[in-house]
Amino acid sequence: MYLPHLLPLALAAYVSAEALSTVLAASSASLSTLSSLLAGVPDLVQALSTAQNITILAPSNNAFTKLLSRNPKAAELMQNTRALTGVLQYHVLLGKMPASQFSTTPSFAATMLGTPFANVTGGQRVELAKVNNTAMIFSGFKQPAMVTTADVEFDGGIIHIIDTVLTVPASPSLTAINTGLTSLAGALTSVQLDTGVNQLTDATIFAPSNEAFKAIGSAAGSLQSQDVVNILAYHVLAQQVRFSPDLLTGSPRSFMTIQGTNLTVRSENGQLFVNSARVLVADILTTNGVVHVIDNVLNPGNTTATPDASATSQAPAFSGVTPVLDAPFTSGVVPTATFVPASVPLTAGSAASATAPRMAGLVACAVGAAAVLMASL
Repeated sequence: MYLPHLLPLALAAYVSAEALSTVLAASSASLSTLSSLLAGVPDLVQALSTAQNITILAPSNNAFTKLLSRNPKAAELMQNTRALTGVLQYHVLLGKMPASQFSTTPSFAATMLGTPFANVTGGQRVELAKVNNTAMIFSGFKQPAMVTTADVEFDGGIIHIIDTVLTVPASPSLTAINTGLTSLAGALTSVQLDTGVNQLTDATIFAPSNEAFKAIGSAAGSLQSQDVVNILAYHVLAQQVRFSPDLLTGSPRSFMTIQGTNLTVRSENGQLFVNSARVLVADILTTNGVVHVIDNVLNPGNTTATPDASATSQAPAFSGVTPVLDAPFTSGVVPTATFVPASVPLTAGSAASATAPRMAGLVACAVGAAAVLMASL
């Protein structure tokens, strides 16, 4: 039915949605650096100008200044069209995500970033969460970015201005090295599993902390290479990216590992456990999925291990072991980045958030998106 009195309202709504270029120009006081960078990637500008129902996470001028002060090498990325395109694609969400949709339970939104920089079905993800009533985005190395201005409308969707340039997720091995999981990184390299794990599609990795490896340290030196392979493979799921909200659903749940044996994930007393290991830090994004840091090394020969949720720490899943002072497998493993302590919770609303100690150096990676993408070229 034709309703002529509604036509002016429809036209007004259409006209009020301005083109992306117009909105960016009007926000030049805070977004001039982003506008300059976009001018160097016209193909991406064309794609953004014709896209519908997208969300652009727009780093402010101060965000770019902060990135360059931490990592002068980021300037190299701005001169590399392919790498720059990848970084900017990672700031575009496939869907309209107003700030009102951010929740204390984290969600994981797909971005425009795909191969060769990501090996995740549907595109690389960012984590969206509300922390202390503030809309936050978490990217690679669990780096936080705060939404400072929300819901700026343009004709293809909305823009959120953020205070930090997002870090494109790195490979599992580089993520382990640069988040303090050097025992895991060294163990993977020692049995030449690092490349294979990095090349998996849609991977979920339960990553023991260095303290977890120390707890079984007396056994580490006597393990045969095949033993190490079996143990590490028991920590990895393939063809299934399992973020913390998914793991909390339907507890307990069993998942097949690439080692061929099941592990069990359960929620008890508001905490998330994998067999008997507590999840300390959830949802660290990688090029091919997600890493969850756990406080015990899982034992494929002890698949029935269950946690004591009331205990502050769990007994090792390996019998007869004693702890050591130095983290095993770390000889020759050197982090490639300098970190600062997190200033916000590492997760919001997940089982790990209430009890997990903050991992110093888990955020604000000085290598940043530049090194991650340049290494992928």
